[in-house]
Amino acid sequence: MEDTVDRYLERIRPADQAAMRAASERQAALTKPAGSLGVLEELSVRVAGMTGTCPPAIPAPAVVTVFAADHGVHAQNVSPWPQAVTAAMLANFAAGGAAVNAFAKNNGVDVRVVDVGVATPVDQLDIIHANVRPGTRDLSQTQALTEDEVAAAIAVGADLADSLVRDGYRCLLTGDMGIANTTASAALIATFTGATAAVVTGRGTGIDDATLAHKTAVVETALVRHAVPPTEPLKALQAYGGLEHAALAGYILGAAANHVPVILDGVIAGAAALVAQALHPAAIDYCVAGHRSAEPGHAVALKTLGLQPLVDLDLRLGEGTGAVLAYPILSCAVRALAEMATFEDAGITS
Repeated sequence: MEDTVDRYLERIRPADQAAMRAASERQAALTKPAGSLGVLEELSVRVAGMTGTCPPAIPAPAVVTVFAADHGVHAQNVSPWPQAVTAAMLANFAAGGAAVNAFAKNNGVDVRVVDVGVATPVDQLDIIHANVRPGTRDLSQTQALTEDEVAAAIAVGADLADSLVRDGYRCLLTGDMGIANTTASAALIATFTGATAAVVTGRGTGIDDATLAHKTAVVETALVRHAVPPTEPLKALQAYGGLEHAALAGYILGAAANHVPVILDGVIAGAAALVAQALHPAAIDYCVAGHRSAEPGHAVALKTLGLQPLVDLDLRLGEGTGAVLAYPILSCAVRALAEMATFEDAGITS
């Protein structure tokens, strides 16, 4: 497993401080009151640090990758939706009928769909087939994944990020699909933040109060059973999964290794980013929080990651919808830094 991760970790460097200083100085010289573009100014400076250039190129083209997998903990009745919905939604993604497809078409973002661990065979679909195993094991009863399975899933995400950058993409967006994946996310977020199961466990697809209480108890049972310290991110993935979380962590590492921004979606991406941060703290230098999910664990994760969300619209769909919504904001921030006139250019003196 270490060889799989290390070949990406050794390519990751902290954000370029010289480029960030140059971007800050350019921001101060643009034809506007200092700080008047708010968060967008800091965002453009961060992208300069990611790419090592000032001003950075517009982060285009962009692609959202939807990693899909199933979860053994579904057997504990933590979701009212049948597990077969994961495979059905893959068919919907492939046909262009999901919300993320609509958002991506509107915002000029390409879509890739990856089966990294769906329980139902989807061989007939025109997607990326990289199934490590047909769903995880039940995290409340045993370890969700083996060491080799975690390594394989991380490699799926990291290698795909590498390939997408080679193909010319300059902004990677995260997406996910998997019934019961918010249960695994809660366990991961609790592990890395120290928050309790009650604080980080949410309603997912809209469960009632009784099911939420049961789901929270399942997460607490798993945390006690496995007791993984936050310094052991690979063991946390073994304990809780999921395969899409591992692939997303690899995808984030791959983006960081290639010095391109990665826009995170919601709570599943937040959990995966905590794994990536534990593996290499500088990986988060390349992450942008697309939005804040309505899932309570996501706000906890973002606080630990030190990321400010660009959008806060009570979204909890997943798929990459929040990341795709945020992409034009990122593009606008960079374009303003690159294309606005300075006071000197415009012949304006103070």
